[in-house]
Amino acid sequence: MTDSARIFVVEDEATQRTLLVNYLIRQEFQVTGLADGVALRRALQREEPALVLLDIGLPGEDGNSLARYLRQTHPKVAIIMVTAAGDTVDRIIGLETGADDYLPKPFEPRELLARIKSVLRRSVPAPTAAAVGGRVRMGRRVLDLEQRTLVDTDGSAERLTASEFELLKLFAENPNKPLNRDWLLEATSHREAESFDRAVDLRITRLRKKIEIDPAHPEAIKTVRGVGYVFVPPTS
Repeated sequence: MTDSARIFVVEDEATQRTLLVNYLIRQEFQVTGLADGVALRRALQREEPALVLLDIGLPGEDGNSLARYLRQTHPKVAIIMVTAAGDTVDRIIGLETGADDYLPKPFEPRELLARIKSVLRRSVPAPTAAAVGGRVRMGRRVLDLEQRTLVDTDGSAERLTASEFELLKLFAENPNKPLNRDWLLEATSHREAESFDRAVDLRITRLRKKIEIDPAHPEAIKTVRGVGYVFVPPTS
């Protein structure tokens, strides 16, 4: 269930923070409002939320730095970055740090709710994946569909963000089939692609660093010019 999940809202503007907290409480989430990175770190010592709604433009430690911290210390926590309207650079950096989605200001509360529910659904292991219990070789690592991790040859595992896992799962389900860039975005983020939207490209770049022997010359996830990307399983 995505409802009643614990959400941290990190927003330094008090009025905006109160509005967001009250709105999400009315949607039956458990919500904690936090003003900055110091408050977030303290709250994380007490409990781990399902999702953090993280404003980039925070005083002191900014949202991008906090997203990196969350990815390193609480990899299971979903992250939605809130960016200034039209600030493409902030969106790109946010996705590169491992955010599951981003939302530009100003936004409608219903869009925020839809994004939150979408990310939370993707963060919960799917029954079909658990039933299959499969593993798929991808480059130098193995995708574990049940555990939602990338496994190394020595058995160590790295947990994936919701968006990373959904993307790799789509590739695993469609080997050797070129997949359209816009379709990948809509399927994994559950929103339509915007003009010059680089979200999928950035995630692919990040995933190549995790699975390719040589990310500069990818063999597992290849670019299909004018279309998107294709997953090529290893032949041996």
